[in-house]
Amino acid sequence: MTAFPALPDSVPRRGRHWLKKLGRNLLSVSGWQIDGNFPDLKKFVVIAAPHTSNWDFVIGLSTAFATDIDAHWIGKHTIFTWPFGGLFKRLGGIAVNRAKTTGLVPQVVQEFRRNEEFVLAIAPEGTRSKVERWKSGFYQIALQAEVPVVCAYFDYPRRTVGIGKVVYPSGDYEADLADITAFYSHFKGRRHRD
Repeated sequence: MTAFPALPDSVPRRGRHWLKKLGRNLLSVSGWQIDGNFPDLKKFVVIAAPHTSNWDFVIGLSTAFATDIDAHWIGKHTIFTWPFGGLFKRLGGIAVNRAKTTGLVPQVVQEFRRNEEFVLAIAPEGTRSKVERWKSGFYQIALQAEVPVVCAYFDYPRRTVGIGKVVYPSGDYEADLADITAFYSHFKGRRHRD
């Protein structure tokens, strides 16, 4: 039987027992485990990497359900259509059209400011393809909302989702990004992108 970490007291909870059970069953059946725990905070940005497969979404959502965290997430606008669009929105999804620059960062920062508790999960690579540089939106959101970045990872060889390093943005994006990407350097996604 897989052991699942308890969510710290301050972290917002979804409070849906059936979703928690579903997430734990999905992870157990597929042989995945969770390593580490979220910080005891009401607000933060969770980044998840490496993002190399559509399965990352399934594993990430199962992890959110299994831990009962009430996390919002950003997804490509095309997945928010029938038949699953309404469900994804109820599960915390925020649709983004990457072809348009609509001021996503200020909108999400407003959500952090408007809510007493708010967690945003985002893939900083922005795509499953290999990228030379991560998108900076996650960092700008955390910096402007004055919340930390929590580094979560997918490690496919160990079938582990991990919650690790917590980074408080200093305002020096290059230095903070170097620190964050160094943390991810030894984790392997489903597909290797060398």
